[in-house]
Amino acid sequence: MPTGKAYIGWWGDMGGPAQKGIYQYTQSSYKQRAFAGAFRGYLFNGYKRLAAQAPYFAIPMAAGYSVYVWANHTAEYLESKAGHHHEGGGH
Repeated sequence: MPTGKAYIGWWGDMGGPAQKGIYQYTQSSYKQRAFAGAFRGYLFNGYKRLAAQAPYFAIPMAAGYSVYVWANHTAEYLESKAGHHHEGGGH
């Protein structure tokens, strides 16, 4: 442990005068309601918030899904017998 002129003490044992004027208030854990009205508030406010943000995630998601469906359909066709014949080749 360090010592010397600037050392004021270890944590919890600073050696200075006791602190005065510090008040601490708590509330009974039975009276605290952390999630009071959280679900009811989300039904209305959350829906409104989600509807306002929908264009920013729904349109790109729909575009991505349509590309995914198109690519799978095209890949299935090109790997089929008709696709091979259409491309002008055998296997």
